[in-house]
Amino acid sequence: MRALLSVYRKEGIDELALSLKELGYEILSTGGTANFLREKGIEVQEVSSTTGYPEILGGRVKTLHPAIHGGILYRDWVGEDREDIDKLQIVPIDLVAVNLYPFEDMMKEDLGERELMEFIDIGGPTLIRAAAKNYFRVVVLVDPSDYDWVLDKLKKGTLDDKDRAYLAWKAFSHTAYYDGVISNALKRMFDIEEEPRELSIPMKLGRKLRYGENPHQEGFMYHSPFESLGVLKAQVLQGKEMSFNNYLDADSAAKLTLEFPEDKVCVVVKHNNPCGVAVGESVREAFLKAKETDPESAFGGIVAFNCTVDEETARELTSMFLEVVVAPEYTGEALEILSKKKNLRVLKLAGVQRELDIRKVSGGYLLQDEDTELYKELKVVSKRSPTEEEMEDLLFAWRVCKHTKSNSVVIAKGKRTLAVGSGQVSRVDSLRCAIEKAKRYGFELKGASLASEAFFPFRDSIDIAAREGITAVIHPAGSIRDKEVFQATDEHNLAMVITGMRHFKH
Repeated sequence: MRALLSVYRKEGIDELALSLKELGYEILSTGGTANFLREKGIEVQEVSSTTGYPEILGGRVKTLHPAIHGGILYRDWVGEDREDIDKLQIVPIDLVAVNLYPFEDMMKEDLGERELMEFIDIGGPTLIRAAAKNYFRVVVLVDPSDYDWVLDKLKKGTLDDKDRAYLAWKAFSHTAYYDGVISNALKRMFDIEEEPRELSIPMKLGRKLRYGENPHQEGFMYHSPFESLGVLKAQVLQGKEMSFNNYLDADSAAKLTLEFPEDKVCVVVKHNNPCGVAVGESVREAFLKAKETDPESAFGGIVAFNCTVDEETARELTSMFLEVVVAPEYTGEALEILSKKKNLRVLKLAGVQRELDIRKVSGGYLLQDEDTELYKELKVVSKRSPTEEEMEDLLFAWRVCKHTKSNSVVIAKGKRTLAVGSGQVSRVDSLRCAIEKAKRYGFELKGASLASEAFFPFRDSIDIAAREGITAVIHPAGSIRDKEVFQATDEHNLAMVITGMRHFKH
């Protein structure tokens, strides 16, 4: 029996080789792995002694030879294959253990194009794919964590077709991921704007979650090799295990905080919608104002900050039930206070990166760029221009509305939300819900500003807003009834700003 071992990551390969030798395998290997095994005192035969050719082109060509691939792809149940093997004196290879050049690691280094291309493995994926294709006869190993259980079964003679098929599936998954990383990296490196007709999006399993959106659904966390930031990369400082829904909400909250880089802002999210957002002179003030928008919804919510959480803020956070707190940093005193809430999940988030937004629908996937822009232009379309304070509140509300499920409206004043109306099937219903909620919690709407993430299809929302004392409105415009909406604005002496960009969020 013969085993071909050719690995970049050497962990466990010497133990594997020794055990295979004890089982009667002849060990065949390439230069680097062969030298490593010899240093461990393990007898090994160089691939070059089988091929009759030395490694050439600086190691680019080592195993690409009929004596190697014939030995791997040989089918002992096919008469013609047996004749070829006998005629060409090719020795069958029964086990292949290979892992690949670290392209994924090296693409993060400051390398030139020619340097990086040297870390694209050619022979390794070819060996893996050949062995996996012929899994009926050949054992293929790409993951060192499989060495022990495979060896145990080989020793007992219990490695069956199901085990071999599992290893083959794992091998093809490995090479598919590897090629997906290369394809996506080269697209970035070569500044290719065209989307490929065939797209592979590489993902690596982080861990299985307790469940998905609901307990009867399985849930998993996968990492992107192109994102070093984001909630999946955040440091969980304390608390229970993060759930599927926790990650969704934390991501939404964190992304909204990034809309306010110049301010101390707090965002409270519930069921993937902001229920309170506020800017404060202090972090504590921002939290208290955000919570006051809708204290009922804030209960059991996710709270995110774009600044350091201090001791005073931590005391306020622990005064109520929350699921998750997200911030870029915490003081030592704050962490000590938060630690008293053992189940509270505390995340330290360095930031997020913007990649493709991917949605699953029946029959396939929908992909789009993430919504990273704020507006096309700001244009006053009313006779009255907004005051400086109104314009501040309009832009504040517009930022929050961008991150709220459609149909959505946001009422704001003093750089804080007074009410958020989200997810209604009509825009006027979203407005009515927001007004009712603001009144329920005692907010005065006179002088407030209103944002709508899409145009107003009718003037009714403007008439209702004016009756409640709202004085300024921002929206994208684009309705066939824009003139009626603009006319209503002037009739009520409201200020109106249009953005030329909508922010649907389904």
